[in-house]
Amino acid sequence: MYGRLPIAKMFGVTLVLTAAISAVMLSVSWNGQEASTAAPKIDQLLDVMIVLSSFVFSLVVVMLAYALWKFRAKPGDESDGEPIHGNTKLEVAWTVIPTIIVLFGAGYSWSVLNDIEKPADNPLTVDVFSQQYAWSFGYPGKDNVWSEGELHVPLDRQVHFKMHSQDVIHSFWVPEWRIKKDNVPGITTTAIVTPDKLGAYQLICTELCGFGHASMRAKVVVETPADFRKWVGGLKEKVPAPLAESIVQDTETNPTPVGAGGA
Repeated sequence: MYGRLPIAKMFGVTLVLTAAISAVMLSVSWNGQEASTAAPKIDQLLDVMIVLSSFVFSLVVVMLAYALWKFRAKPGDESDGEPIHGNTKLEVAWTVIPTIIVLFGAGYSWSVLNDIEKPADNPLTVDVFSQQYAWSFGYPGKDNVWSEGELHVPLDRQVHFKMHSQDVIHSFWVPEWRIKKDNVPGITTTAIVTPDKLGAYQLICTELCGFGHASMRAKVVVETPADFRKWVGGLKEKVPAPLAESIVQDTETNPTPVGAGGA
Protein backbone atom coordinates (compact mmCIF):
# COMPACT_ATOMS: atom_id res chain seq x y z
CA MET A 1 0.00 0.00 0.00
CA TYR A 2 1.16 3.52 -0.74
CA GLY A 3 -0.40 5.21 2.30
CA ARG A 4 -2.76 8.14 2.52
CA LEU A 5 -2.54 11.03 0.09
CA PRO A 6 -1.26 14.35 1.51
CA ILE A 7 -4.60 16.01 0.80
CA ALA A 8 -3.97 19.18 2.81
CA LYS A 9 -0.59 19.86 1.18
CA MET A 10 -1.90 19.16 -2.30
CA PHE A 11 -4.89 21.45 -1.73
CA GLY A 12 -2.59 24.19 -0.43
CA VAL A 13 -0.35 23.95 -3.51
CA THR A 14 -3.48 24.02 -5.68
CA LEU A 15 -4.66 27.26 -4.06
CA VAL A 16 -1.25 28.90 -4.47
CA LEU A 17 -1.07 27.87 -8.13
CA THR A 18 -4.66 29.05 -8.66
CA ALA A 19 -3.81 32.46 -7.20
CA ALA A 20 -0.70 32.79 -9.38
CA ILE A 21 -2.48 31.83 -12.60
CA SER A 22 -5.48 34.03 -11.80
CA ALA A 23 -3.25 37.03 -11.08
CA VAL A 24 -1.64 36.71 -14.51
CA MET A 25 -4.87 36.02 -16.40
CA LEU A 26 -6.88 38.78 -14.70
CA SER A 27 -4.20 41.37 -15.44
CA VAL A 28 -5.12 41.17 -19.14
CA SER A 29 -8.01 43.23 -20.53
CA TRP A 30 -9.39 40.44 -22.70
CA ASN A 31 -12.38 42.32 -24.09
CA GLY A 32 -11.05 45.87 -24.32
CA GLN A 33 -13.20 48.96 -23.88
CA GLU A 34 -16.57 48.73 -22.14
CA ALA A 35 -19.27 50.76 -23.91
CA SER A 36 -22.61 49.35 -22.70
CA THR A 37 -24.30 48.73 -19.38
CA ALA A 38 -23.94 44.99 -19.96
CA ALA A 39 -20.17 45.06 -20.55
CA PRO A 40 -18.97 45.31 -16.90
CA LYS A 41 -21.30 42.49 -15.83
CA ILE A 42 -20.16 40.23 -18.65
CA ASP A 43 -16.51 41.04 -17.95
CA GLN A 44 -17.02 40.22 -14.27
CA LEU A 45 -18.60 36.90 -15.26
CA LEU A 46 -15.54 36.17 -17.41
CA ASP A 47 -13.23 36.98 -14.48
CA VAL A 48 -15.10 34.58 -12.21
CA MET A 49 -14.91 31.82 -14.82
CA ILE A 50 -11.18 32.48 -15.27
CA VAL A 51 -10.63 31.93 -11.53
CA LEU A 52 -12.72 28.75 -11.53
CA SER A 53 -10.89 27.45 -14.60
CA SER A 54 -7.56 28.26 -12.97
CA PHE A 55 -8.59 26.24 -9.93
CA VAL A 56 -9.63 23.20 -11.98
CA PHE A 57 -6.45 23.40 -14.06
CA SER A 58 -4.28 23.74 -10.95
CA LEU A 59 -5.98 20.82 -9.22
CA VAL A 60 -5.43 18.54 -12.21
CA VAL A 61 -1.78 19.62 -12.60
CA VAL A 62 -1.00 19.13 -8.90
CA MET A 63 -2.59 15.68 -8.79
CA LEU A 64 -0.87 14.66 -12.02
CA ALA A 65 2.52 15.90 -10.79
CA TYR A 66 2.09 14.05 -7.49
CA ALA A 67 1.10 10.83 -9.25
CA LEU A 68 4.09 11.02 -11.60
CA TRP A 69 6.44 11.55 -8.67
CA LYS A 70 4.90 9.23 -6.07
CA PHE A 71 4.08 6.25 -8.25
CA ARG A 72 7.03 6.37 -10.65
CA ALA A 73 8.78 3.08 -11.34
CA LYS A 74 12.04 2.65 -9.48
CA PRO A 75 15.19 1.96 -11.51
CA GLY A 76 15.27 -1.70 -12.48
CA ASP A 77 11.68 -2.36 -11.37
CA GLU A 78 9.92 -4.30 -14.13
CA SER A 79 7.12 -5.73 -12.00
CA ASP A 80 3.45 -5.18 -12.67
CA GLY A 81 1.67 -2.36 -10.93
CA GLU A 82 -0.44 -2.98 -7.84
CA PRO A 83 -3.97 -4.13 -8.81
CA ILE A 84 -6.53 -1.46 -8.03
CA HIS A 85 -10.27 -2.12 -8.00
CA GLY A 86 -11.46 1.48 -7.79
CA ASN A 87 -11.89 4.13 -5.13
CA THR A 88 -15.48 5.10 -4.41
CA LYS A 89 -14.60 8.28 -2.51
CA LEU A 90 -12.36 9.50 -5.35
CA GLU A 91 -14.98 8.75 -7.98
CA VAL A 92 -17.65 10.59 -6.00
CA ALA A 93 -15.31 13.56 -5.52
CA TRP A 94 -14.40 13.95 -9.19
CA THR A 95 -18.09 13.77 -10.08
CA VAL A 96 -19.47 16.09 -7.40
CA ILE A 97 -16.86 18.87 -7.63
CA PRO A 98 -17.20 19.49 -11.41
CA THR A 99 -20.99 19.26 -11.07
CA ILE A 100 -21.00 21.99 -8.42
CA ILE A 101 -18.73 24.21 -10.52
CA VAL A 102 -20.85 23.76 -13.66
CA LEU A 103 -24.11 24.41 -11.81
CA PHE A 104 -22.65 27.53 -10.20
CA GLY A 105 -21.44 28.82 -13.58
CA ALA A 106 -24.82 28.11 -15.17
CA GLY A 107 -26.74 29.84 -12.39
CA TYR A 108 -24.46 32.87 -12.37
CA SER A 109 -24.64 33.17 -16.18
CA TRP A 110 -28.43 32.91 -16.08
CA SER A 111 -28.58 35.67 -13.47
CA VAL A 112 -26.35 37.97 -15.56
CA LEU A 113 -28.39 37.29 -18.70
CA ASN A 114 -31.66 38.08 -16.93
CA ASP A 115 -30.17 41.30 -15.59
CA ILE A 116 -28.76 42.63 -18.87
CA GLU A 117 -31.90 41.73 -20.84
CA LYS A 118 -34.38 43.25 -18.39
CA PRO A 119 -36.73 45.45 -20.49
CA ALA A 120 -36.54 49.19 -19.84
CA ASP A 121 -39.19 51.84 -20.31
CA ASN A 122 -39.44 53.35 -23.80
CA PRO A 123 -36.81 51.26 -25.61
CA LEU A 124 -35.78 52.03 -29.18
CA THR A 125 -36.44 49.28 -31.74
CA VAL A 126 -34.10 48.87 -34.71
CA ASP A 127 -34.53 46.27 -37.45
CA VAL A 128 -31.20 44.73 -38.45
CA PHE A 129 -30.98 43.23 -41.94
CA SER A 130 -28.02 40.97 -42.70
CA GLN A 131 -27.12 39.52 -46.06
CA GLN A 132 -23.99 38.46 -47.87
CA TYR A 133 -22.04 40.65 -47.19
CA ALA A 134 -23.67 43.81 -45.84
CA TRP A 135 -25.62 45.25 -42.94
CA SER A 136 -28.56 47.66 -43.15
CA PHE A 137 -30.94 49.06 -40.57
CA GLY A 138 -34.57 50.11 -40.32
CA TYR A 139 -36.11 52.46 -37.78
CA PRO A 140 -39.80 51.52 -37.42
CA GLY A 141 -40.48 54.33 -34.96
CA LYS A 142 -39.55 56.88 -37.63
CA ASP A 143 -41.73 55.71 -40.51
CA ASN A 144 -39.44 52.78 -41.34
CA VAL A 145 -36.59 54.92 -42.62
CA TRP A 146 -33.54 52.94 -43.63
CA SER A 147 -29.77 53.26 -43.58
CA GLU A 148 -27.21 51.04 -45.23
CA GLY A 149 -23.81 50.27 -43.72
CA GLU A 150 -24.16 52.73 -40.83
CA LEU A 151 -26.01 52.30 -37.55
CA HIS A 152 -26.81 55.21 -35.22
CA VAL A 153 -28.19 54.80 -31.69
CA PRO A 154 -28.76 57.27 -28.83
CA LEU A 155 -26.70 57.28 -25.67
CA ASP A 156 -28.13 55.72 -22.49
CA ARG A 157 -31.27 54.35 -24.13
CA GLN A 158 -32.04 50.66 -24.33
CA VAL A 159 -32.14 49.39 -27.91
CA HIS A 160 -33.93 46.24 -29.04
CA PHE A 161 -32.27 45.00 -32.21
CA LYS A 162 -34.60 42.75 -34.20
CA MET A 163 -32.50 40.56 -36.51
CA HIS A 164 -33.60 39.46 -39.98
CA SER A 165 -31.22 37.40 -42.12
CA GLN A 166 -31.87 37.43 -45.84
CA ASP A 167 -29.82 34.38 -46.78
CA VAL A 168 -27.54 32.46 -44.38
CA ILE A 169 -26.73 32.63 -40.67
CA HIS A 170 -24.88 35.81 -39.73
CA SER A 171 -23.96 37.09 -36.27
CA PHE A 172 -24.37 40.58 -34.80
CA TRP A 173 -21.45 41.69 -32.59
CA VAL A 174 -20.13 45.04 -31.42
CA PRO A 175 -17.11 44.08 -29.26
CA GLU A 176 -17.41 47.06 -26.92
CA TRP A 177 -21.02 46.17 -26.16
CA ARG A 178 -20.15 42.49 -25.50
CA ILE A 179 -23.52 41.38 -26.92
CA LYS A 180 -23.46 38.79 -29.69
CA LYS A 181 -26.56 37.33 -31.34
CA ASP A 182 -26.99 35.09 -34.37
CA ASN A 183 -29.22 36.21 -37.23
CA VAL A 184 -31.07 33.11 -38.39
CA PRO A 185 -33.04 32.93 -41.67
CA GLY A 186 -36.77 32.60 -41.15
CA ILE A 187 -37.03 33.81 -37.55
CA THR A 188 -36.60 37.04 -35.61
CA THR A 189 -33.84 37.03 -33.02
CA THR A 190 -33.39 39.91 -30.60
CA ALA A 191 -30.36 41.55 -28.97
CA ILE A 192 -30.88 44.06 -26.15
CA VAL A 193 -28.20 46.72 -25.60
CA THR A 194 -27.95 49.98 -23.67
CA PRO A 195 -24.94 51.93 -25.00
CA ASP A 196 -23.38 54.14 -22.32
CA LYS A 197 -20.36 55.71 -24.05
CA LEU A 198 -20.31 58.13 -26.96
CA GLY A 199 -18.15 57.17 -29.91
CA ALA A 200 -17.77 55.29 -33.15
CA TYR A 201 -17.51 51.51 -33.15
CA GLN A 202 -17.70 48.59 -35.59
CA LEU A 203 -20.41 46.02 -36.11
CA ILE A 204 -18.81 42.72 -37.08
CA CYS A 205 -20.25 39.50 -38.43
CA THR A 206 -18.83 36.65 -36.34
CA GLU A 207 -20.47 33.73 -38.14
CA LEU A 208 -18.60 32.41 -41.19
CA CYS A 209 -21.06 33.31 -43.95
CA GLY A 210 -19.08 33.00 -47.18
CA PHE A 211 -16.11 34.40 -49.06
CA GLY A 212 -16.83 38.01 -48.04
CA HIS A 213 -17.33 37.25 -44.36
CA ALA A 214 -14.22 39.13 -43.17
CA SER A 215 -15.39 42.36 -44.84
CA MET A 216 -18.95 42.24 -43.49
CA ARG A 217 -18.79 45.23 -41.19
CA ALA A 218 -20.72 48.41 -40.51
CA LYS A 219 -20.02 51.68 -38.73
CA VAL A 220 -21.79 52.14 -35.39
CA VAL A 221 -22.24 55.63 -33.94
CA VAL A 222 -23.40 56.23 -30.37
CA GLU A 223 -24.47 59.87 -30.04
CA THR A 224 -26.54 62.16 -27.89
CA PRO A 225 -30.33 61.82 -28.21
CA ALA A 226 -30.50 65.23 -29.94
CA ASP A 227 -27.87 64.24 -32.52
CA PHE A 228 -29.61 60.91 -33.06
CA ARG A 229 -32.96 62.57 -33.72
CA LYS A 230 -31.29 64.94 -36.16
CA TRP A 231 -29.54 62.10 -37.99
CA VAL A 232 -32.54 59.79 -38.22
CA GLY A 233 -34.70 62.75 -39.24
CA GLY A 234 -32.46 63.27 -42.24
CA LEU A 235 -32.99 59.76 -43.60
CA LYS A 236 -35.24 59.77 -46.64
CA GLU A 237 -35.16 56.22 -47.95
CA LYS A 238 -37.68 53.72 -46.56
CA VAL A 239 -36.95 50.06 -45.84
CA PRO A 240 -36.91 48.32 -49.27
CA ALA A 241 -39.89 46.07 -49.97
CA PRO A 242 -37.95 42.75 -49.92
CA LEU A 243 -36.51 43.60 -46.50
CA ALA A 244 -39.85 44.75 -45.17
CA GLU A 245 -41.36 41.49 -46.36
CA SER A 246 -38.76 39.54 -44.40
CA ILE A 247 -39.96 41.24 -41.20
CA VAL A 248 -43.49 39.95 -41.83
CA GLN A 249 -42.31 36.46 -42.74
CA ASP A 250 -40.01 36.19 -39.73
CA THR A 251 -42.59 37.33 -37.20
CA GLU A 252 -45.17 34.86 -38.49
CA THR A 253 -43.19 32.09 -36.80
CA ASN A 254 -41.48 34.15 -34.08
CA PRO A 255 -43.33 36.66 -31.86
CA THR A 256 -42.44 40.33 -32.11
CA PRO A 257 -39.96 41.19 -29.31
CA VAL A 258 -41.31 43.15 -26.36
CA GLY A 259 -40.96 46.92 -26.18
CA ALA A 260 -41.29 47.90 -29.83
CA GLY A 261 -40.62 51.55 -28.99
CA GLY A 262 -40.29 54.47 -31.35
CA ALA A 263 -37.29 56.62 -32.15
